[in-house]
This record gives sequence, C-alpha cells and structure tokens, in this order.
Amino acid sequence: MKILSHGGYWKSEEEKNTKIALQRSFQLGCGAEIDVRDNTGALIIAHDMPKGCEPAFKDVLDMAERHASPGQPLTIAINIKANGLAASVLREISGRETLDCFAFDMSIPDSRSYLQLDIPVFARMSEVEQTPPWLEQSRGVWLDSFASDFWYSQELLENLLMEKRVCIVSAELHKRNQHRHWQFLKPLAMHPRLILCTDLPEEAGRFFNGCNQ
Repeated sequence: MKILSHGGYWKSEEEKNTKIALQRSFQLGCGAEIDVRDNTGALIIAHDMPKGCEPAFKDVLDMAERHASPGQPLTIAINIKANGLAASVLREISGRETLDCFAFDMSIPDSRSYLQLDIPVFARMSEVEQTPPWLEQSRGVWLDSFASDFWYSQELLENLLMEKRVCIVSAELHKRNQHRHWQFLKPLAMHPRLILCTDLPEEAGRFFNGCNQ
C-alpha cells in the first residue's frame, strides 16, 4: 500500500496545502493529494478561492522530485478544482520520471480532455457514484465513502484491484474514526495497487507497517 497525505502532512488546519506540510510529507517518504486550480494564468495549490499566497504547482512538483528516486517514486494525486487545466497540468507533470501523478475530481466533460491527452485519471466512486463515468478508460478509482466508514465490501475492493489501482479515502477525512476502517483494509495492505489518502500519514505508516512508496 502507498500512503498519501491529504493536503500534505499538516499539524494544524492552516497548514493544509502549504509548502511546509507538503515538504513534511515528502520527507516522511509519502506522496500527497493536492488541490490544483488556476490563478492569473498559473497553476497553484489551493482548495478554495485563492488569496495570493498559495504555492505554485510547479514548485511543489520540484520539491517532490527532490525527495523521490526512480526506485522510490512519490505519488501525487492531483485534485482538479477548475475546468480547462488539462494542457497546463500535462506540461508540468511531463518528464518527471520519479513522480507518479494522476488527476481526479474534474468535471465529467473536463475529464475527456485529460483522457485525450493520456494524463492518468482516477474515476471517482462512492455510494452515490457506484457507476463512475469514464471508468473503463481510467487508470484507477478514487474510492470515497460519504455516509459511513465504508459502503463497499472486500469483494468489491478486490475486484477493482484486479483491474485498476484504487485510492481509498480514509474515514477521518470525513471526521469519522479511522481505526475500524483501517482494520477492514489491513488484509489488503500489501497489495501493490492499493493507495490510502489520509490526514494521519505517520500513524497510518505505523499501522500498515511503513510508507512503502
């Protein structure tokens, strides 16, 4: 299992999607989920409307590369927060052989641009999106659960993993206790296609026996 920090390894809410939180994650050996949008023609890291102090997407990828290696690539999950960014995202991720990047959460029409450009895409799947658009063309599945710790069975998860990479949203991202969820996932923890996105990367690393990037 690979472990991704959600917005970086932040110690306070204010650190989410900041360089200090992302650097902390990369130093730990974990990848990250980051929110990307545009601001005055440039790609930046921001979940909400930008205020002008957000890190540049390019700078974050450069920082990740400094902590990665061909044998230990860092996974970067790019949460797309605006339409029309596909070509710019491709320019920034191209040629970065020590990074394992994929995009997700863009609008359904916008997803087509990413697929046409052969950018790795993960299709969103949840209890309200059980038949994800573009699933066949996607490289993986972003598996979420809004109303409970997990709505999916081990059988469904194993079937998905036979065909796709799967990134699971950990329960604490929805303000629920993660331990029951992690116990459910532990039998599959050694699966090479499984990824966990968590607010607690260090704790998850200990629970699942290390961040095997």
